[in-house]
Amino acid sequence: RGMFLDTILPSRDENGIRPAIGQRTRLSKGDIAQARKLYRCPACGETLQDSTGNFSSPGFPNGYPSYTHCIWRISVTPGEKIVLNFTTMDLYKSDNCWYDYIDVRDGYWRKAHSLGKFCGDKLPEALISTDSRLWIEFRSSSNWVGKGFAAVYEAICGGEIIKDAGQIQSPNYPDDYRPMKECIWKITVSDSYNVGLTFQAFEVERHDSCAYDYLELRDGNSENSPLIGRFCGYDRPEDIKSTSNALWMKFVSDGTVNKAGFAANFFKEEDECAKPDNGGCEQRCVNTLGSYRCACDPGYELAPDKKSCEAACGGLLTKLNGTITSPGWPKEYPPNKNCVWQVVAPTQYRISMQFEFFELEGNEIFFPVCKYDYVEIRSGLSSDSKLHDKFCGAEVPEVITSQYNNMRIEFKSDNTVSKKGFKAHFFSDKDECSKENGGCQHECINTVGSYVCQCRNGFVLHENKHDCKEAKCEHRIHSSSGIITSPNWPDKYPSRKECTWEITAPPGHRVKVSFNEFEIEQHQECAYDHLEVFDGETDKSPILGRLCGSKTPDAVIATGNKMFLRFISDASVQRKGFQATHSTECGGRLKAETRLKDLYSHAQFGDNNYPGLLDCEWLIVAEKNYGVELIFQTFEVEEEVDCGYDFIELFDGYAKSAPRLGRYCGS
Repeated sequence: RGMFLDTILPSRDENGIRPAIGQRTRLSKGDIAQARKLYRCPACGETLQDSTGNFSSPGFPNGYPSYTHCIWRISVTPGEKIVLNFTTMDLYKSDNCWYDYIDVRDGYWRKAHSLGKFCGDKLPEALISTDSRLWIEFRSSSNWVGKGFAAVYEAICGGEIIKDAGQIQSPNYPDDYRPMKECIWKITVSDSYNVGLTFQAFEVERHDSCAYDYLELRDGNSENSPLIGRFCGYDRPEDIKSTSNALWMKFVSDGTVNKAGFAANFFKEEDECAKPDNGGCEQRCVNTLGSYRCACDPGYELAPDKKSCEAACGGLLTKLNGTITSPGWPKEYPPNKNCVWQVVAPTQYRISMQFEFFELEGNEIFFPVCKYDYVEIRSGLSSDSKLHDKFCGAEVPEVITSQYNNMRIEFKSDNTVSKKGFKAHFFSDKDECSKENGGCQHECINTVGSYVCQCRNGFVLHENKHDCKEAKCEHRIHSSSGIITSPNWPDKYPSRKECTWEITAPPGHRVKVSFNEFEIEQHQECAYDHLEVFDGETDKSPILGRLCGSKTPDAVIATGNKMFLRFISDASVQRKGFQATHSTECGGRLKAETRLKDLYSHAQFGDNNYPGLLDCEWLIVAEKNYGVELIFQTFEVEEEVDCGYDFIELFDGYAKSAPRLGRYCGS
């Protein structure tokens, strides 16, 4: 009983008296004994968490006792490895190290992969873990007297990697990396292959010349190999491909700012286009990371086998104006056609495309799934230039104007339905905005034969039509989708600024805000600069979040058709701010009242047809002792005998398991 008397010892008060209950000041011997019985802790050993350290057998170097059991666990920062070196080894030697031995496991417990079992007096080679933990067990069962053993360990990052695929992460990823780190990886894949590297995440302290924290890549196996690039900031680097089977990587952090770091996958990459058969392509072979594709010269298109080329419609057009039509116009276009027109105008000119007639297989222009036949328009001449839009259906597109002096128009048809096609006129106009921004302080918008100046968010145009002045920062938005940005975007937002956005969606649809870019002064509680999101029409509504920092937040969805956002900046630090997209999500919970309220099938009701692949559920609830009456003012849904395609279904209750009132379609 006596050994347990100090199990709970409250701290004394100012008069030296212990209160009736309080805080324990220390573990009693009984606590320790009971814990060891409960967890069966070994008599010796410990958990080592420093980046370097040493340990030895009990009694070293004066001999270890018999029947001893010790366990050491070494745990270092995730993303690092452990190098273990034995400096002394003097144990009883037996066959298979049956009696006295040291067992080293590559992990955190006894069933992890064994790196070796050792006894006798021969020093093992250095042992290197594959992860950030090692498990070392020492047992003695003989009466033989020896010095025992002593070992030292060190945490390292980087290393030489010889395999065809794997992953590399910065130390401690996805948590912030530690300061003052230098990690070097040497990646080698099989001969006759290249090394491909793709980044899944990248967040390293930003600097114009990456002078502080950075990741350096070199095309070879040493620091003297040609430099591929030095990377920092928050933008993921482009995919990397070495010219040999080796890639050298170095990650460096200084002693100040730490970020989440990076995660990347490496793999062996083969240039299929370098083979004698040109990858099987008749004309051009385009190598991509991990694969390849065939392409054709201008005036040709890929045949259905995706390797050979055949004469095509389209071509290079250098006139200031002209007309293009779908193949076979004005008759129906043939199946399996792929036509590319490349329109080039003089420097400082921009190209506009105006459709006179448009009829293709597919959905309406406002909901362009466009899986089958389509027209695709890009600013530039390549297939990866800026995409303006992809069109199908029977709605004539609006006039489209290129960013620069060239435009790419691609028409594609599949092997099923054919329609009449399209007829379009193109014309070129001098871009006054391309020289000194047209004299505009902010943005210059080119128009046919002229131009207009436009101010960024938070500013209005001066009377001289060129300069901009600050405007009151309040926004009321009723469109179903669009872009919202912090003031002065994409430059830094001003200090002492407050902006609000009141977004309203059609009844029966919830407001959704998705963040594309986000960089606001960091604070643990977002007490300085921040963006607040409220589930309603004012800042008195329930708050959905207070946001700051540089990590892009998840999308925010209101429970109803209104959302209120408020951005506030203080007098000190300014950052880039944010850019977000607002849209709508159909469905939700609606409250029925004694007055009539509206419910729309889709956010663009009245302007456009509903899109495909919708699945919306509304729960309409009235007060107790009231029913709900639904009166359709407009009804036009795809008709089918059993309403098996598009339909609206009504249930008398809270769920689909309630009695069904009916399934409806048609007009």
